[in-house]
Amino acid sequence: MNNLIFLTQTAPGGGTSLIMMVFWIVIMGLAFYFMAIRPQKKQQRAMEALISTLAPGDSILTSSGFYGVIIDVMEEVIIVEFGNNKNCRIPMKKTAVVEVEKPNTAEKEK
Repeated sequence: MNNLIFLTQTAPGGGTSLIMMVFWIVIMGLAFYFMAIRPQKKQQRAMEALISTLAPGDSILTSSGFYGVIIDVMEEVIIVEFGNNKNCRIPMKKTAVVEVEKPNTAEKEK
């Protein structure tokens, strides 16, 4: 049978169909919030916390996969030294940092 016939029919009394439709729209909105918006905000807060703890001497991993050590921290930019060559210092945006390892943390683990 054609399913559209069932979708266009209203329940006896007429009002319950509208209430059920609003109920399902609210349920779908809540599901979207808990599955999409809330995890994204949580991840964003974690990234902001990571960026706020950057300090000179921290070992970092950038979004492009390079490991380096922070030399200087400014408002939006950090100066990162890559490799053993002391002349390879590159300014980068703070948002390019993916992971941070504090020097004190490495000593405590050993």
